[in-house]
Amino acid sequence: MNFLKFNPRICFFLGFAACAGLLAVGAYLQFVEELEPCPLCISQRLAILATGVIFLIGGLHNRGRKVYALCSAAAALIGSSVSARHVWLQHLPPEEVPECSPGLEYVFQHFPLADTIKLMLTGTGECAKIDWTLLGLSIPAWTLFAFLLLAGWASLQFFNDADPV
Repeated sequence: MNFLKFNPRICFFLGFAACAGLLAVGAYLQFVEELEPCPLCISQRLAILATGVIFLIGGLHNRGRKVYALCSAAAALIGSSVSARHVWLQHLPPEEVPECSPGLEYVFQHFPLADTIKLMLTGTGECAKIDWTLLGLSIPAWTLFAFLLLAGWASLQFFNDADPV
C-alpha cells in the first residue's frame, strides 16, 4: 500500500481534526486545569488555528492541493518557530529570563499594536515558567512536536498522488 495515495481531502480533514484537537486540549488546560496562557502560548494557538483553517479550506476546496499543502506546512513551521522560542526561554538560566510584563488585556488596551505583536512573539518572564509536564516535556515542547508533525503531514500532501474525489 502506497502511503502517498490517500484521498487528499480526507488527509486535509485529518489535519484539521488534529488542529481542532490541539485547540481543545489548550482550552481544557486553560479553563479546566486553570493554567493561564502566556503571550507565546496565545501566539502558538493562533498558529494552530491558522494551520487548521488552511487544512479545512484545502479539504473543502478540493483543488490546488499543492498550494494548500505548502501554506499549511508554512503555517505549521511558523508555529514551530514560536514553540521553539518558548522552549528556549524555558531552558534559560533564571538570571537570563526576561522580565515579566503586564497582562495581555492591559497590553492590548494601552500599547501600540506593533509593541503588542512584538510582546506576543518574543515572550516574557511568564513564558519561562513551566506549569505542567507530561513525560518530562512541557506544553511548548509538546506543541513544537505537534507543529513538526503537522508540517510533515502537510508536506506529504504535496506529494500525494491520489486523485481527489
